[in-house]
Amino acid sequence: MNPIADLIRTFQELVAQVPEFLQPFIVLLGGMVPFIEGDAGGIIGVLGGINPIVAGVAAATGNFLAVTAVVFVSSRARTAVVASRSGGGVQTLEEPKPQSKGRQRVQRWLVRFGVPGASLLAPVAIPTHFTAAMFVASGAPRGWVLLWQAVAIVGWTTLTTTLIWVGLNTVLM
Repeated sequence: MNPIADLIRTFQELVAQVPEFLQPFIVLLGGMVPFIEGDAGGIIGVLGGINPIVAGVAAATGNFLAVTAVVFVSSRARTAVVASRSGGGVQTLEEPKPQSKGRQRVQRWLVRFGVPGASLLAPVAIPTHFTAAMFVASGAPRGWVLLWQAVAIVGWTTLTTTLIWVGLNTVLM
C-alpha cells in the first residue's frame, strides 16, 4: 500500500469524526488564519474528504471575511494617523524600520502593477491579510483593495483546491 495514501485516509477518518455540517465551518475558520488562508484551507478540506467545491468556498469565504476585517481596521487606523498628522501636534521623526524582503517585493509590485496586479501576485510572497493592510495603509481605496483581494483569493483558492483534488484522485486511485 502507498504510505501517502494511508496518511490521507487516516486524516480523512479523523475529519469524519467531526459532524459533517461542522466540517466546512472548520475549513472557513482555517481560511481566516494568515499563512493558511483560502489556498491551504481548501487543500486541508479536500484532504479531509470534504467536497472540493464546499471546501474551496468555505476556505475562500473565511479568507475574505478576515481580509475584510483587516481592511476596515487598517482604513480606520490610516484615517486616524492622517488626521493626527494634519492636526498640528508635535511630531517626532523616527527612523523607519527596515522592511522584510517579502514586503519590499509587494511594494514594488504595487508600484509597478497597481492594486490589481499586486493583489494577484502578492500571495506568492506574503499572506493576503498583510497585503491588504499594506495597500490600505499606502492610500489605496478600500473598495478597490477588497475587490482585487476577492479576485485573488477566489483565484488562488480555486487553483490550489483543484490541483489537490486532481492530485488526490490520482494518488488514491
